[in-house]
Amino acid sequence: MTQKISVLEKIGYSLGDLAANLVFQTLITYLAYFYTDIYGLENNHASIIMLSVGLVAAFLFNPIIGALADRTESRWGKFRPWILYTAVPLGVMALLAFSTPDFSYKGKLIYAAATYTLLLLLYAANNLPYSALSGVITGDMGERNSISSYRFVAVMFAQFFVQVFMLPIIEYAGGGNKAAGMETVMTWLAIIGTVMLLITFLTTRERIIPKPEQKSSLAEDLSDLVKNRPWLIMLTVTILIFVTLAMKGGSYVYYFNNYVDAETLANFISPILGALSAIGLNFFGSDPVSAGFGLFNAGGIIFMIVGISFSKKLADKYGKRDVYISGLLVSTIFIFIFFFFPAKSVGLMFTSQIFHGFFYGITIPILWAMIADVADYSEWRTNRRATAIIFSAMMVGLKAGLSIGGALVTWILGLYGYIHKDATMVAGQEIIQPESVAAGAKMLVSVFPSIPFLLAAVLLFFYVINKKMETQLQNELMARRNEN
Repeated sequence: MTQKISVLEKIGYSLGDLAANLVFQTLITYLAYFYTDIYGLENNHASIIMLSVGLVAAFLFNPIIGALADRTESRWGKFRPWILYTAVPLGVMALLAFSTPDFSYKGKLIYAAATYTLLLLLYAANNLPYSALSGVITGDMGERNSISSYRFVAVMFAQFFVQVFMLPIIEYAGGGNKAAGMETVMTWLAIIGTVMLLITFLTTRERIIPKPEQKSSLAEDLSDLVKNRPWLIMLTVTILIFVTLAMKGGSYVYYFNNYVDAETLANFISPILGALSAIGLNFFGSDPVSAGFGLFNAGGIIFMIVGISFSKKLADKYGKRDVYISGLLVSTIFIFIFFFFPAKSVGLMFTSQIFHGFFYGITIPILWAMIADVADYSEWRTNRRATAIIFSAMMVGLKAGLSIGGALVTWILGLYGYIHKDATMVAGQEIIQPESVAAGAKMLVSVFPSIPFLLAAVLLFFYVINKKMETQLQNELMARRNEN
């Protein structure tokens, strides 16, 4: 059976991650800001909800979903049915989680915890099987790298929309009422995301079917995991990666609102906005902070996409591990140097973001492809394939990292004296933050997020699946599968 994948199937598969990232990128970029500045939670309450619910989702929901998905039997395969049946509920819950009901403060706490819990449960039930699907679409390593590249170009488009256009659109759609604007935007994202997930279901196939003798018990699967050193390393690396992504991604909006000099920013982006306006692209409105925030993210994301385009060729030539380590180390440098930028050094901020985006972009597809390699490594070592529970490493790490990083944002800002929006405040009333908040925002986009990235790069030196072993795994597993 051929392991080559058509362009149509690669695009169809990639739309699933575009849909998921309309939710995920919103969580990374706006959940902390939504809870403190729109929904009206105190910093410590927002931190507790994000951390406690997120860790439950990471260490309970994901292993359960992984075990159930590996044992699913249907005419559509193991993983595609999960994508089909969770598409609509995931969209609905994404809308509800970013809605602001007219409840008492205690009622809002309960509502936030309940909707966030259900959102993360549905996200796990959808995205973990979706991720595992990439491990059974093909066993060809080159095609896997290609699929990952398609997939993460789609991710970048979702990230581009959320981080560049979403804040100005929220303000426009709500007519100054950000709560109403958020609900309007999330309604449309829910509809679009649901359609994309259905397309993914319809256009993909599962080609690697475990043999009956490869079936295993849950106890065997868990035993295999704890003995699988590459899996343990990738679990830890993924947690560290997403701690950084959540920390810096969730902090940029505070950084622009509280640290970056607004006048310098307005002068810097004025020619860019003028050029965009001249060709009819008037997306950013009149607020220089929102426009600057969007353009700053745009530069990073555009160059992330450029970096992704180099990823497959570099990974094919040098191996995933070595390329990942190199890209991660260089991208960390361009995070850390934000610590040295004065509030008026807007040009340096934008330039550093572009370089960080490029080098981090090289690593983006590789992380997920490495998890598929870990599933191959487990099958090669044990002669049993448990794809979804292997991919639970990624989802556990993703959720744990997102929860820890997001909670750190609100907690650290609280330590620096950040004042959250109070529900009793008059509409349009301006909050004057203490000067210490600016220093906290700068640390949250520079020093603090650099540490997990650096630890992840060091840990990957102990990951044994290098270029030589990738080739060995592919050849030996292909020979086994062709025996019958």
